Amino acid sequence: MENLVCKCGHKNPPGTILCESCGRSLTEEEQSKKLADMRYEGTARRSQTYNKSIIDKIWNFFSSVKVGVGIIVVLLVAAAIGTILPQAQYVNVPVRNDATLQAYYADVYGEIGKIYYFLGLHDMYSSFWFITLVGLLAISLIVASLDRFVPLYRSLKNQRVLRHRSFMNKQRIYAEGQAPDDVLVKAEEKLKELKYNVTLDKNGLLAEKGRFSRWGPYVNHIGLIIFLSGVMLRMVPGFYVDETLWIREGETRAIPEAPGYYLESEKFTIETYSGEGDEELFEDALDRVGTVAKNYQTDIVLYQTPEESLPGATDEMEMMKEESIRVNQPLKFDGYAVYQMDYKLNELRAMTFDLTDKETDASLGTLTIDLVKPEDSYDLGNGSKVDLLGYYPDFSGFENGEPQTATPVPNNPGFLVRMYTPETPEGEVSFIVIQDTIEPLGENQYKLTFQSAETRHASGLTIRKDRTLPILGLGGLIFMIGVAQGMYFNHRRFWIQQQEGGTVLLAGHTNKNWFGLKKDLDQVSEYASLPVYTDQQEEVEKKEKLDKEQKVEGDELR
Repeated sequence: MENLVCKCGHKNPPGTILCESCGRSLTEEEQSKKLADMRYEGTARRSQTYNKSIIDKIWNFFSSVKVGVGIIVVLLVAAAIGTILPQAQYVNVPVRNDATLQAYYADVYGEIGKIYYFLGLHDMYSSFWFITLVGLLAISLIVASLDRFVPLYRSLKNQRVLRHRSFMNKQRIYAEGQAPDDVLVKAEEKLKELKYNVTLDKNGLLAEKGRFSRWGPYVNHIGLIIFLSGVMLRMVPGFYVDETLWIREGETRAIPEAPGYYLESEKFTIETYSGEGDEELFEDALDRVGTVAKNYQTDIVLYQTPEESLPGATDEMEMMKEESIRVNQPLKFDGYAVYQMDYKLNELRAMTFDLTDKETDASLGTLTIDLVKPEDSYDLGNGSKVDLLGYYPDFSGFENGEPQTATPVPNNPGFLVRMYTPETPEGEVSFIVIQDTIEPLGENQYKLTFQSAETRHASGLTIRKDRTLPILGLGGLIFMIGVAQGMYFNHRRFWIQQQEGGTVLLAGHTNKNWFGLKKDLDQVSEYASLPVYTDQQEEVEKKEKLDKEQKVEGDELR
């Protein structure tokens, strides 16, 4: 595209509507306007100039404010939909993985839950499509900012003191009249007193202050881009961890997303309000709501394996810390924090049975089944033994004749066993659950009789690590600086030109707060005897109002 050559001889980039040198209007549309279009100082924006190549079309798409607002609306709608059902981190499942989560949403919420899980709404803020939308918003902010910042910066940096009369009289604040010969000297003196930066050139004066406020929106954008970058970095391994770990007393488990670190739970302790002594004030409340936890904590030992160890190897674990984890008092190490978030009391750990004769109740021996690591066979001596054919920690019923387990947690353990005795050398099959025994192959002579159960407490821990917090904080701080910069300050400018015969042209412009601009101008006018100015925007509004009233009157007469 060819450059636009102004009558003053200056060559302007394609798309410019006000000459960069003298300020003349370069288009017929602009020439017909009462007031000059001072957005971006009338300079050309790339998105409004080029639209041929694929790069131009992509640039123009992302530079559109409508596109940016559209992406924000989609993100807001998605965030709103994500609150309809609980997010995955708030779902109470024993083992948090894709299979259990999918089953949970399907079982609890039906078809809606299946769709919810399929669309990734259950873990929305970490889903691929949500992060993609955040990335698109960041691209839109970058492109839109560059599209507007570059021409505005170039225009403000190269401001001219002397402007054409047509530029002056198309400003909202305009005056033309006689003034003393020393008007520029006095105006300069007063404007400097009001903290304006004053530039003189021949018979003209340009005064401005608060130019930095024009960069407020772009500082906002920089802050948002940094903030969104922090959000996207949460998808990068090692930057953000938010995992749940259930650990039982006496158990040692690897810490999720923390390679080489292990936790051992030595003991879980819970204290409740008793309503006695100093707690008598809470007696009525306790009678009303029941047991209330006063404190619960897990006595934990942190281990670390050497870096050269194979993944999962625990032979060379070295104790790093021994600490008690309480609510809001986490265990901290290597950027990680382990919080006490939940607990489960009296979880089954082992069950003891007697192998007895159903008719005589005579016992042939006792066996104890470890519900964490059950054995395949239990030898009771005297020719009696019990083989464990199947173990179902959380028995949920039969499907096609096969026993099923809902979870790997021993909430309702079921056992498929074959019992051998001297009287029944071929063995008898029995399926045992709490308070019930099923004999699928017919009546048995022997049975396993429940004797006792061993329980233990389980702690629900949350492992967190967030290296993006400083990035998010920096982005938020820069964003607020931009808000203050653009909201509480404004860019004010005055052009004063002394013509032949003592005539003076005055023009003023600001991006906002016209009252403040007029207040400054009143002081300068009084001190330097400037001609009386008019607010041409008010005249335009009055004329439009009058035309509207005349049109209404004409319609009524007809």
